[in-house]
Amino acid sequence: MGLTFKQEYDNVYVMRITGLLKKSELDAVQAAAAKMFSSDPTLRVKLLIVVANFEGWERGADWGDLKFYYEHGDKITKIAIVCDPKREAEFKMFSAAGYRSAPVKLFPPNQLEQARMWLAE
Repeated sequence: MGLTFKQEYDNVYVMRITGLLKKSELDAVQAAAAKMFSSDPTLRVKLLIVVANFEGWERGADWGDLKFYYEHGDKITKIAIVCDPKREAEFKMFSAAGYRSAPVKLFPPNQLEQARMWLAE
């Protein structure tokens, strides 16, 4: 599977991306998160995105769908992304860095613990 999403502790959730990312996988994760946010309108989360052995985005999919971002983007208060620095621009776009009020910070693969510490601040 190219994408997993789970609660790590308290309000910190981890999204792991490996291999080829499929739009259907992202849609499933976003649907689960939307249900979670709808069941608790006060919920705010921090997100750790860990990218390993990434092969790219599924071709032919509509990656421009921003519905989840518009409806729930403000419920994510901080995003740390651990990925190959060569993929920085792609994952800044993926996370809507610069468009959301939540800070987004990228870390190289050898700084996973630093990413976790930054989220905890």
